[in-house]
Amino acid sequence: MADTSYYDILGVDKNASAEEIKKAYKKVAIKYHPDRNPGDKEAEEKFKEAAEAYDVLRDPDKRARYDQFGKAGAQGAGGFGGGFGGGFTDLNDIFSAFGDIFGGHFGGGGFGFGGGSSRGGQQRYRGGDLRVKVRLNLKEISEGATKKFKIKKQVTCPECGGGGSEKGHNPETCPDCQGRGYTIRQAQSIFGVMQQQVACPRCGGEGKIVTHRCPHCHGEGTVSGEEVVEVQIPAGVQEGMIFTVQGKGNAAKHNGIPGDIQVFIEEEPNNDFIRDENDLIYNLLLTVSQATLGDTVEIPTLDGHARVTIKPGTQPGTRMRLRGKGLPQVSSSGYSYGRGDIVINISVYIPENLSNSEKKAFTEMKESPNLKPSTSIKDKIFKSFRSYFQ
Repeated sequence: MADTSYYDILGVDKNASAEEIKKAYKKVAIKYHPDRNPGDKEAEEKFKEAAEAYDVLRDPDKRARYDQFGKAGAQGAGGFGGGFGGGFTDLNDIFSAFGDIFGGHFGGGGFGFGGGSSRGGQQRYRGGDLRVKVRLNLKEISEGATKKFKIKKQVTCPECGGGGSEKGHNPETCPDCQGRGYTIRQAQSIFGVMQQQVACPRCGGEGKIVTHRCPHCHGEGTVSGEEVVEVQIPAGVQEGMIFTVQGKGNAAKHNGIPGDIQVFIEEEPNNDFIRDENDLIYNLLLTVSQATLGDTVEIPTLDGHARVTIKPGTQPGTRMRLRGKGLPQVSSSGYSYGRGDIVINISVYIPENLSNSEKKAFTEMKESPNLKPSTSIKDKIFKSFRSYFQ
């Protein structure tokens, strides 16, 4: 990892709060997420760097040591132990450790493909995971959505039912391990003869062997096929979240454990709103007359429209809120609760072209003291302006 400040990696100030650091890490992680940058080694390294930085800065003790002694101090406090040779060895570790950043079970846990699972002393094959992307608009995110995917995958062989044996035959107990799934290996060492339990090489740890292979799947128990998978997406998901549909991935060899489907969330841009976590920001452009005299205007919401009253003398930069009209929060278990707001940001349009009579009217009012801002109004507007950069 390059000798770059953890704060610079996340793009935050040294005085940033824990919440600001969390939000900054989330943005960087989503930008360089492996699913958004397949095969991009540079993006993968930046993803890892961001995780390393967040791991230190989110922990008050590690952060204090880092601020005082640098990376060596943070690692000495139980950090990464010298980058990714320490606590996090691969991407799976990151997804597991920081699943809450992507929404708990949205963290993408289980990115291994085609591994095995123990059942007592025996082993069961595990089917490979699959990944799909789903693109949602704000309406779907607000209410939750049901999506169907037609997925090409390995399915259970219809001829042998997944066992791998030809009809009329069953797998036989492995003669090498007597069905245990493992054998004992002995090796001489400086401590004497050491025994090690290893998966049986003949049966692969299953404890059984297929002696009469199914001609349809050649003894594998799976064949190429496709399936329509229905996915329930909870309300409140965000760009970059990944959640798991368990057991709907590739079928496993010899009726093993099926893989999962990782569903990657993408958001469609919206013409009316900018999303800020669970709030929706709407820019309301008023005329000079509306801002000066006041008015009642209609703005869009996710379920229709709402009328809001503009007070006379409303200044640019003023913010109004429609409470509970934003997006729901989603928990790590996929349960949606609460709602953010629609935040109305006031802008005022200054006319670029005026008729002669309009110019005359503005000229006559030019020196009016009521059209000149007071010190308190200036301070109020500048304070609102500065808040955009904090």
